[in-house]
Amino acid sequence: MHILEQLGLALGLASLAGLNLYLTVFLTGMLVRFDALHLAAKYQSLEVLGHDWVLIAAGVLYAIEFVADKVPWLDSLWDSVHTLIRPVGGTILAMQALGDMPPHMEVIGALLAGGAALTTHSAKAGTRLLANHSPEPVSNVVLSIAEDITVVAGTLIMLLKPVLALCVFTAVIIVLWLVLPRMFRVVRRSFEILRGKWRAVMVRGERNVGARALHGAVP
Repeated sequence: MHILEQLGLALGLASLAGLNLYLTVFLTGMLVRFDALHLAAKYQSLEVLGHDWVLIAAGVLYAIEFVADKVPWLDSLWDSVHTLIRPVGGTILAMQALGDMPPHMEVIGALLAGGAALTTHSAKAGTRLLANHSPEPVSNVVLSIAEDITVVAGTLIMLLKPVLALCVFTAVIIVLWLVLPRMFRVVRRSFEILRGKWRAVMVRGERNVGARALHGAVP
């Protein structure tokens, strides 16, 4: 049971970090800082998340993400910047939760944690790309709020019922692995359509410029 709880906490932190790294760190740190979460000896390495400077940094960065996440296309740009940051952050959090382990287990744990964080990040980024093809901004706001609620609920489950979290997050990762290939095929087709429209606009613009130039050359 001890190992399952550690795995549940590690997988939860990695998965939620892929969705929203700064909110995950901030929520976990707040629970630690104000003793709402009484860390067992095996989780003492997470105590650093409750440090004042960690909370300030995570809070400021989350405030920036809170705004950027709700602006069409700016959210996708933000996701692109965090393609490396979220998996690395998720891996670090997971390794903190796992604590001291044999070197070979640390490598395996880091690979699995990074894979989980990259999976949830890819799902988030892909969903935002699809949403950005719609002309209205409401879907971005709804998705952003839903993601924040998911992180809050996931954090509570992960910290209160880590074994349950292990089962839930494992199932979510498996489902995402099945869905992501189809999602990215849709995204690729959407970009091909947009590229075709952009080329058509450029060609029409060049023709109009050429026609005006020709008309001006005629006496």
